[in-house]
Amino acid sequence: MEYRLRTPVPEGDIRRLKMGDLVYVSGTIITARDEAHLKALELRERGEEPPVDFMGVGIFHCGPIMRKVDGEWTVVAAGPTTSARMEIFQDEFIEAFRPAIIIGKGGMGGRTAKACSDYGCVYGAFTGGAALLAVKGIKRVRDVFWLEELGMPECLWVYEVEDFGPMIVTIDTHGNNMTENVKLKILEKKEEILASMEG
Repeated sequence: MEYRLRTPVPEGDIRRLKMGDLVYVSGTIITARDEAHLKALELRERGEEPPVDFMGVGIFHCGPIMRKVDGEWTVVAAGPTTSARMEIFQDEFIEAFRPAIIIGKGGMGGRTAKACSDYGCVYGAFTGGAALLAVKGIKRVRDVFWLEELGMPECLWVYEVEDFGPMIVTIDTHGNNMTENVKLKILEKKEEILASMEG
């Protein structure tokens, strides 16, 4: 199935999605990699809030290349970052801030999948190496936070997007994780091949 979502996406709409669905997002997506995740969580621990509301929006694992033209930020390239780097704290982030969709490449593991199921979030795999395709869906830069502190690739870029995608849902709210399923199949096949070689 193909879905076009608009942020903030209601949890019920997210729970309708299934592994393998194609998704396009319009509205707000916010870039966040390792350092931004950690800073947001540290603020929450201190009883403070990040400068932007993550609820119901897309969180994009991306370190974009940006430039200023006539005083306005524009996106040069915005390819997805390998999401496995965020696995160690993505579940805490989902629980704390309730985003609707995590966007990246390469899939994520069991901790993220459980958080998606528990709190109503999905993981959307964006094509790796398609930085210019991503730029097409970004209509404007609405804001930027923590630029001086974290630097261009690690800070929070707030994008207004239109039909950003396509993304394949590889983790849904029903306990399905395409990346882990593929790993299991590969391991099973490997065992079969090794057994046949021994025989």
